[in-house]
Amino acid sequence: MLGETKENELSLLQLSLAGAAAGGIASFVLNPFEVIKCQMQVMNSDANAGGRRKYNGIVDCVIQTVKNEGIVNGLYRGQASMLMREIPGNFCWYGVYESVCYTQIPEGGTKRDLGPSTHMIGGAAAGVAYWTAFYPADTVGSRLRANPAYASASNGFKEIFLDIYRTEGVAGLYRGWGITAMRAAPAHALIFAMYEQTLALFRTWDPKVEDGDGPRIVDGVA
Repeated sequence: MLGETKENELSLLQLSLAGAAAGGIASFVLNPFEVIKCQMQVMNSDANAGGRRKYNGIVDCVIQTVKNEGIVNGLYRGQASMLMREIPGNFCWYGVYESVCYTQIPEGGTKRDLGPSTHMIGGAAAGVAYWTAFYPADTVGSRLRANPAYASASNGFKEIFLDIYRTEGVAGLYRGWGITAMRAAPAHALIFAMYEQTLALFRTWDPKVEDGDGPRIVDGVA
């Protein structure tokens, strides 16, 4: 659809836009799980503090959420914040990884000539970029998904965003970013390294396997 052929590789912008589109679609699968996860975490925290357990387990949490709030207002509470996280996050995730790889392609070579160290560096940078792109959306979204009171609120995101900003400033919107980035760097380094090494393994089994190698560098020109 984007016009890729062996002679006409996709640009970094096109690859990034493809990632953004993938993130937007994936958000509709991710959000219900995030809602249940946040509600279970809040419940466990309350229970540890001496409160009553609201749900008997994950299945009960899903049933009660749908029963009391519906699918849209319940399981998709905070969907806007998920889109705001996933679209720019995946744009940067794919874009940064491909950019790192592109800068390391040897003259006259292709992406296949890169080693695991480059894949890991690119993956680590991509993981940090993903969470840095719009981390406040995750901060606000977590509060939205954990609190059923926002099930029918049309301006829940704006309300929580402004409340955090007024009371805690920008630091509040980025609370937890540091540890999240520290977790993302090694995890995403391994994701991309294993992805590229698996592709290489497939090529050894079937030399006819073709894939996008990225731009070839010839005399310093892509």
